[in-house]
Amino acid sequence: QVQLVESGGGLVQAGGSLRLSCAASGRTFSSYAVGWFRQGPGKEREFVGAINWSGDNISYADSVKGRFTISRDHAKNTVYLQMNSLKPEDTAVYSCAADIRGRYGSSWFEYDCWGQGTQVTVAS
Repeated sequence: QVQLVESGGGLVQAGGSLRLSCAASGRTFSSYAVGWFRQGPGKEREFVGAINWSGDNISYADSVKGRFTISRDHAKNTVYLQMNSLKPEDTAVYSCAADIRGRYGSSWFEYDCWGQGTQVTVAS
């Protein structure tokens, strides 16, 4: 079983940037797809984006397309979420998750392993 740990969250002003990291331990997850999800206060969990095992297939939610970028570094066993032009509505707990079947889907139930999440707060 792979363990995932997110980091990089914090407080940022609107228009600013943050880079979140999702580091895997326990075993390599180079063959897994990885998704990012978020849950804002009083909201349901929302798909942000996902990347397949090789990194050549990436999907994004419409709400973040053009502002967020997902990438992965197999040597570091880490997936990144670069967030630019942040808005107050991006405020949420951001979590990464691994799909051992490699599907990089947008549904949370397709994912097998989850991190604990990291808080992102965007001030207006």
